[in-house]
Amino acid sequence: MTSILACGDVGVRRADCASIFRGCQQALRGAELCFAQLETTISARGAKVPNARLAMRSPPEMAGALRDAGVQVVSFAGNHCLDFGYEAFEDTLRHCEEAGLVLCGAGGSLETARRAVMVRAGVHRVAVLAASSILPEGYAAEERKPGCTPLRAFTLYEPVEVDQPGTPPRVRTFLHRDDLQALTGAVRAAREHADVVLVSLHWGIHMVPAVLADYQTEAARALIDAGADAVLGHHPHLLKGIELYRGKPVYYSLGNFAIEQPHVWDPAILETASFRHLVSLHPEWDLTRRYMLPENTRMTGLAKLIVNDNGSLESRFCPAWIDDDSAPRMLRADDPLFERVRAFLETSSRTAGFETRIEVDGDELVLA
Repeated sequence: MTSILACGDVGVRRADCASIFRGCQQALRGAELCFAQLETTISARGAKVPNARLAMRSPPEMAGALRDAGVQVVSFAGNHCLDFGYEAFEDTLRHCEEAGLVLCGAGGSLETARRAVMVRAGVHRVAVLAASSILPEGYAAEERKPGCTPLRAFTLYEPVEVDQPGTPPRVRTFLHRDDLQALTGAVRAAREHADVVLVSLHWGIHMVPAVLADYQTEAARALIDAGADAVLGHHPHLLKGIELYRGKPVYYSLGNFAIEQPHVWDPAILETASFRHLVSLHPEWDLTRRYMLPENTRMTGLAKLIVNDNGSLESRFCPAWIDDDSAPRMLRADDPLFERVRAFLETSSRTAGFETRIEVDGDELVLA
């Protein structure tokens, strides 16, 4: 039996980078393989690019702290990978390599970024791929340009009552056919050499509970049809529903995990129009608190996949809670917060139209 763990967004900017992982380190180290979404660049160089809404840059020490905490594989496919330009991007790749972290979803060219990384988890060969649908201008990798793997989507505003001016439209989203074809092709290629194939996707609607975009279910199901064993989602900064499609889990958002508050990255961000819009998406922000994000962003945890000796896959979730210092701590089933996380996941799944059962088994949740 082999266990694989995956968490949401990580990004640290403090004197002791390792301190943010103390409440979860034992859990992270307890698996044969642990994956995280690297939300920030890791560098001391570069200048903020003009189109970065909230530019995030962690110190070089973060890479070693992340590896020491138990993480082995990270995705760098996301909307912050080029926040500080190519210098910081290249530094991130180098610092991760020097720390022993395997990085996927980004690289010096589109071919490199799309390529699956192959790692060992016990006796199993695991392929990990990553892509992002959240793409500021210029952040996607191209044939001869660094960046992250794109999985672009388009938005259509469909009138519901064309004879009623001002009526809110229905929002439709559609995947970029070439991007989807390339990613599913990469999954099929990885399937030929791996026992387990994981796909990490930076996608979705941020800060709004439960709601998913059309393109997300389309992408998830196409990737599982192509051979993926699990889809690991992030970007919305809170947990979203979990779907079991053909018996394979789609964690639509694993939420924040170990990441600083917005003003830690840029104190001036609180006065910008883009940040005020972000706050407007969720009514529970409190900019006077040390932990200013809405309360339901504190709910987090670890996706857990158990690969049995016969090759079958069991899907679980290990609840955690983010404290005032932005540090996650694992929860036991007898903690009232444990039930809050379980109920939130269940409600989010039901709201999205999924029939996933989320049942307690010890200090973990079993998905069925």
